[in-house]
Amino acid sequence: MDVARSALERRILSAVNGTPPRIPVLLGGCGSGRTTLLRSLHHQFGGGVCQYIDVERTATTPERFLRAVLGTSPFPGAESIGVPRSPRAAFEATLAYFTAVRAAGGERAAILLDEVLELRTFESFPGLRHVMPELLAGLAVAGNRFVLSTRYPRRAARALAHHPDGFLVIHVSPMGPDEARELIVRALGAAPRPDSGWLDDTGRQVASLAEGRPVDARALAETIAADTIRHGDADAVSSLCALLSPTGAIAARCEYSYEVRLHRARGYGALKAILDVLAEEEPLTLTEIAHRLGRTPGSTKDYLSWLEDVDLIGSHRKRYRFLDQLMRLWVRLYCRTTPPGDDDVAREVRAYALARMREPATAAVPAV
Repeated sequence: MDVARSALERRILSAVNGTPPRIPVLLGGCGSGRTTLLRSLHHQFGGGVCQYIDVERTATTPERFLRAVLGTSPFPGAESIGVPRSPRAAFEATLAYFTAVRAAGGERAAILLDEVLELRTFESFPGLRHVMPELLAGLAVAGNRFVLSTRYPRRAARALAHHPDGFLVIHVSPMGPDEARELIVRALGAAPRPDSGWLDDTGRQVASLAEGRPVDARALAETIAADTIRHGDADAVSSLCALLSPTGAIAARCEYSYEVRLHRARGYGALKAILDVLAEEEPLTLTEIAHRLGRTPGSTKDYLSWLEDVDLIGSHRKRYRFLDQLMRLWVRLYCRTTPPGDDDVAREVRAYALARMREPATAAVPAV
């Protein structure tokens, strides 16, 4: 655990154990380290007093979600709780469990809800039109300790608008050059270490090219270290080319983030078309995007709002652009009829790297 993440953990623990306690809500995109933080907190609390719940994987129906929660509960008495037959009753039983369950000896339970906004899917069931307001209102007055996370800052802001005091929004900070440097050192292991100047320069490049996103920075650091051990030399740009190849880890991360966000939005095909337009050129105004899309400004504005809702794009002074520039690079490479060749990847990555290197390494955009 690096220094920045340790400080973040202390901030979270201070909130949940404070007087009065607050509920931290971790915001960060795919690969930003939210789940790693929650897993670390689970270990610190201890399995007997803490339950980690992957909401994204288990929020199917209210009844099955409650059954999954009870089936992995470490708290006494959970095995005796029945699962109601109706969606409304199952949701109410889940909320009652979250608020009333206690650890052995009566200690307050700690419940970590990873990707909590996925519970919105329950709003399609009878009697459950207001799941998130009811859930957040219940957690805010419960006696237990909670930590929530989500990859959707805009949706989180709307959900928390009526609970300004009980919750503490925490953005998972981007990884800096020193942390990226340490990743390279760790990946090198017992191998001969390059000189300090090379490590400092490469750490800055890794932090910048990865936009501070830990999962991408780690992949870059490990690839650079492996090439250094094998060949005695490596560079960050060539490593990024390898990681954005059709079998590369960063290409896979971008594909996952692209698909999961589009599937949480509406207008799937039109939204992909807008991302294609912005991948070719950005930033663009609403009028410019509508013209290139061949749609009216009114319908285009709706599409843009749906993309903003899942944090794929953002706007500044009425001009739209990708929030994740690596995602934009992936769209340029892969949203085409055939996978890119090595020359395509090298050309696009080098153009991306040249643009990034002109910016400070700490000027990373929010992870997506």
